[in-house]
Amino acid sequence: MSITDVIALVLVLIGALLCLTAAIGLLRFRDVPTRLHAATKPQVLGFILICIAVGVSLQSWPVVAFLVPVALIQLATAPLSAHMVGRQAYRNKTLDSDSLFVDELADAPAPSDTRD
Repeated sequence: MSITDVIALVLVLIGALLCLTAAIGLLRFRDVPTRLHAATKPQVLGFILICIAVGVSLQSWPVVAFLVPVALIQLATAPLSAHMVGRQAYRNKTLDSDSLFVDELADAPAPSDTRD
């Protein structure tokens, strides 16, 4: 077993553990903001570590050229989707308003319903 295989194995193991903790956090946390934290931060880091492990293991430029955009798309879409879910939870009033330190949306005008 070469050193690159060991590095790839360690990276996959750490990435899988981070993804597992993200999944456990989604199931165990009680409110939307903490679930969003679990869904984005450890999951994205775990995914990127697994992508790096695949690149290290295969040692191929076409694989790296494929994995870089995949990781960048993950980095771009995870915070955006978490923002949209959090914003909708605020609008639906499913957030615990007592747990908010600062409510920047309290003074914002309500969104208008433009559906016909």
